[in-house]
Amino acid sequence: MISPKKKIILSIVAAIFCSFLFVGTAYSQEVEEVVEETVTESSGRSLMDMIRVGGLTMYPLGLLSIGALGLIVYNFITVRPKKLLNVDMIEEVGSKANAFEIEEARRICQENPSPLTNIVDAGLERVAMDHVDADAIEKAMEEASVEELSGPFVYINYLSVIASLSPMVGLLGTVSGMVKAFNVIAAQGVGQPTALANNISEALITTATGMIIGIPAMFFYFYFKNKYGKITSSVSRIIGDFHHEFVTAVRRSQS
Repeated sequence: MISPKKKIILSIVAAIFCSFLFVGTAYSQEVEEVVEETVTESSGRSLMDMIRVGGLTMYPLGLLSIGALGLIVYNFITVRPKKLLNVDMIEEVGSKANAFEIEEARRICQENPSPLTNIVDAGLERVAMDHVDADAIEKAMEEASVEELSGPFVYINYLSVIASLSPMVGLLGTVSGMVKAFNVIAAQGVGQPTALANNISEALITTATGMIIGIPAMFFYFYFKNKYGKITSSVSRIIGDFHHEFVTAVRRSQS
């Protein structure tokens, strides 16, 4: 069940994409109409007509737009402190570990998987019944944190890839449209303005579409990157506190 807060966030994301799409489409159509007014009376085109005029380049751009929207929604759901940190479980695990109920603490971690509980479980795995090596536990949690925290960030990085590729693919469509326009001039001269207008429209539409996809993708990449950076900082602090409290409990029991 999606909470009201999630619904609001998803609505904002959809609204941003729709606004970019509307502005880009309106701008491209306005440019196209200015070109066509030199030869005939301008007639409006639907969105599907604009996509067809954009040519083959619109297909990879369409896939990139779907991928960007999917990644944004996924990261809104995944990159959350409550989901990644699971602080309540760590407090329960810490109380069990400080009481030297190691197996019970590991069971709680395994039944409530999250990056933080997985890191703690990796450290508790190094605890022997007759000997506790604080350095080995700390090293195990450091190794596990690198693995656990790198996974979610991959999906944030994909937004950067889409933000970089989309304008380049749009530029490819621009080059394709301009090459076709010059081919028409070479074959038929400048006496075929309609053919020239279609080719120029292809160039402009693909450029605008690439920017429509790339701009919000880049914005959300930095948004999620900064948000995830704050979460990882919290992970380091929580793990440090857990290790300190556990080692202190061990030394107290040995004294």
